[in-house]
Amino acid sequence: MTTISATRTGIGGLPLVTLRAADGAAADVTSWRPAPDEDERLFLSARSEFASGAAIRGGIPVIFPQFAAEGPLPRHGFARTAEWRLDEVDQAEEGDAIASLSLCDSPELRAIWSAEFRATLTVRVGGSRLVVTLGVENTGASPFSFACALHTYLRVHDVAQAEVVGLHGTRHRDPNDRTKLRIDDDPVLRVTGELDRVYVGAPRALLVREPRRALRVETRDFPDVVLWNPGRKRAAALADMEPDGERAMLCVEAAAVQIPIALEAGGRWHGSQMLDAAARA
Repeated sequence: MTTISATRTGIGGLPLVTLRAADGAAADVTSWRPAPDEDERLFLSARSEFASGAAIRGGIPVIFPQFAAEGPLPRHGFARTAEWRLDEVDQAEEGDAIASLSLCDSPELRAIWSAEFRATLTVRVGGSRLVVTLGVENTGASPFSFACALHTYLRVHDVAQAEVVGLHGTRHRDPNDRTKLRIDDDPVLRVTGELDRVYVGAPRALLVREPRRALRVETRDFPDVVLWNPGRKRAAALADMEPDGERAMLCVEAAAVQIPIALEAGGRWHGSQMLDAAARA
């Protein structure tokens, strides 16, 4: 029988939704333990600030409607620090646990972003897989455009021994000029220091490979992929990053950032990211 814990009080008094599938796979906003090994696959900094309006350093923050500082809004927009409403929890026939959440425009949000919208987040966990789907609907009479990403903090044993497979020949943005693109010529990507890349028109499937395990990352309708690790020097300057935390994480993010998504009145968009811990190295 699937146990689904609806909203309860989490760290810092914040509301928390926990899902547990029939096979024991479990997930919440900062954790994912696939079945059958139940090995934690998402990174969460021990120094992360759990407070209203603060971003969490770990899990899968939702980036919307702005990426990074590429616009007038707060960095990465407002969705990652907003309180989403829990709309539904359910159990699929095969035992997967599913939760649906939503975030709508409000007078407070319209004061900084005038669009009328409804964003939805669907999380499905079961077996070796975690699937997160982000949807955006234009509920107003005027068109708008937005950027978005699922800022997934993957937990790795040692980032220096991890590698990302599948990006060879893909273009990524020049770090100093995002209008210029470079070709990735490496058969595999290894993290040797600070890494901050937006891959444009990225492949739909990547493999994050470690010496004793692998993780498949598959996206749908997200055109880009972001890879990020702050490196030792930058991580030391992050107040909410634990010592050596950068060695235990690698962000692999389904994203739509190079070309903003445009929605006419009544228009809808959705994209998803699937993580599969059953992948073979």
